[in-house]
This record gives sequence, structure tokens and C-alpha cells, in this order.
Amino acid sequence: VAATLAPSADSDIKIEVWLPTSGWNGKFQGVGNGGWTGSIAVPALSEAIRRGYAAASTDTGHEGGSGQFALGHPEKLIDFGWRAVHEMTVKSKAVVNAFYGSAPQRSYWVGCSSAGKQGLKEAQKFPEDYDGIVAGAPANYWTHLVTQSLWAAQATLKDPASAIPRDKYALIHDAAVAQCDAGDGVRDGVIEDPSRCQFDPKALLCSNGDGPSCLTAAQVAAAQKIYAPARNPRTGQEIFPGLAIGSEKGWAALAGGPRPLSIADDHYKFVVFKNPDWDFKTLDFDRDLELADRIDVDFGLNANDPNLQKYAARGGKILMYHGWNDQLIAPVNSINYLKSVEKALGPAKTADLLRLFMVPGMTHCAGGDGTSSFDMLKVLEQWVE
Repeated sequence: VAATLAPSADSDIKIEVWLPTSGWNGKFQGVGNGGWTGSIAVPALSEAIRRGYAAASTDTGHEGGSGQFALGHPEKLIDFGWRAVHEMTVKSKAVVNAFYGSAPQRSYWVGCSSAGKQGLKEAQKFPEDYDGIVAGAPANYWTHLVTQSLWAAQATLKDPASAIPRDKYALIHDAAVAQCDAGDGVRDGVIEDPSRCQFDPKALLCSNGDGPSCLTAAQVAAAQKIYAPARNPRTGQEIFPGLAIGSEKGWAALAGGPRPLSIADDHYKFVVFKNPDWDFKTLDFDRDLELADRIDVDFGLNANDPNLQKYAARGGKILMYHGWNDQLIAPVNSINYLKSVEKALGPAKTADLLRLFMVPGMTHCAGGDGTSSFDMLKVLEQWVE
């Protein structure tokens, strides 16, 4: 069933609800999107149907993978931030009820990256929508995440001398793994817990000039900056964690150039400054981030509210996972969110509501040197049911 939802005068939210004509398991599944992506997630819907679910997806109110849609369209930005997913969920359940003659017995959300953020937003803002949520590598601190993405871009692209050639990413990675792989008692090419690794790229400093098997002083400084948290230059306050040791083979996404990650660039161009010609090299990590956070109050792109009391009270469960080698979203962000919930609700209540699994060697949402194949939904079903 395809439908268009218009909760505002400028909304144009496309949804699709897929309904098994036989073998329905009595449950509903919502699936999400990545980045700015405005499209129906057909592969995720197909997987949900294969498992017997009635399922739904939305384009979040726009088409394409750019943030340009937000320019001059504040209602569409609200749709992207939270409204499209909630409206899709409510309307889809009504379709399910009409088609089968009964409402879903359980409802689950499954997604990674922006879709992980969407799942957390649902738990925070609409706790009745889903019984269980799989939130992988969530982009939940959106305004600070995109700022750190540009922090990494500035580290290598602002000054040509700081650029790290892509063929040196493997050099840095191999040196890090050589130093820290055995920390877990087995050499398997994977760093189990990068937070316990003391690798410093300065170990690769060229003794003279430059070469393929070493780093210049400027390249060492750039690598150190990518590992380090983005910080407010005036206050020293952390903005967002840096990428973990082990992520080096994926650094091209944020720091490989010639342009920064378009998701981050688009946010400041089209949401914050409303200027398609804005140059990321001019970003002020103090003043401009404050502006971005202030603007976000009206649009709700962030999903970092730790108060999950209402979701916990209705028995909701959240399974989060994050790959330690994530090259797009620093994995410590997920640890920080877990800690914020523990501070708000207490460790015992949090453990009954939210579990986080850090995956050694896994890159963003899938792939990498470690495992990335696991059935998180099956575990969540067992936990909820």
C-alpha cells in the first residue's frame, strides 16, 4: 500500500506498507534510512516480509540523498527530523489493522545510522509506537556528529601539507593493529577494545622528508586530530568523540577529500547558514556549533535525550550496537549515550531497558575486519516477548 501523508501544508511524505498475503506473524516492523536519504528502503522491507512481518518505510518527506531539500522548507526538515517516521508508524498500523482485521500484537523498529537515530527518537518522543528498537551506530547527536565530520575534514583538507595520501591509511592501520591486536590474548587482525590501545601515529614519523612507509610531521598531527575528540577551541569542551584506533582504512570518507562528507557539509550549507556557497574551511567550532544547536531546537534532528522513563514504564526495550572501526560515526558516541541514560535512570533500570554491544573490527553498520553478521532482531524479539 503506497500513500502520501501531509501533516503540514508543505509536507509530502511518501510511505509504503508491505503486507504478507499469507504467513503474517502478527507483528509490525518499521525500517529506517541512512544519512539524508529520501527513498523507500526496499531491501529492508524485503527482509521484514521474508520474516513474516507487515512492514513500512518512508522517504522522510523528500527525495534524494542531499540536505538541499531543507533550504526554504522548515516543515520538510521537521518531517525528516522526526515527524515522518511517527506519522508513517501510526498510519501503517491503521493499514495493517484494516487489512488483517486486527492490530499488530508487537511492533519493532530496525535500523542503523540515521535509522538508529530515528529509532531512539521514537523511544524518546513517541514511546507507544514500538515495543522494541534495534538502533545500530545511531547518528543521534546529529548537530555535533556533523561538526566532528568537518573537524576531521579540516584536519587534512584545510592545509595541503596535512593531507594524508589514501595509500597511507593501511600503513597507519597496520601499525596500530601490530601494536594492539594481541591485547585481548589472540592475534586475529582485530583490536578488541581500542579504548585500551595507546597507539600514537607519531611512531611512523619520517626521519627525513617524506616517503611511502612513514608520515610527515603535518600528517602525524592530522592523524592525531582525527583520533582526538572535536573540541570547542575557546572552552576546550568536547563536541564529539574522535574516530577509534582501528578505523584508519575508512578515513577517506571524512578526511580523504577533495570535499568533506556531503551529509555534514549539507547540514551547515542548507540548514545552518542557508547558503549553498558556504565553505567548510570557515567553520567556527565555537560560534557556529552554538548556532547549529540553537536552530535544532525547532527541528528535532538530535535524538540524545536520556530521559527514557516513559519508554521504560511501558516495558520497551532497545538494543544498540556499534562497530569499533566505524569510519563515519565515532563509536564512543554510543557509549556516551548509554552513560547518559544510566545517569538519568540508574544502572539497574537502564539494564532492563537498553543494552549496547560494541563490535570489534566492524565498520559503519556492516563490514570490516571483524564480524558484522548477527541477528539483533531475533535477540530483541526474545527479550521483549
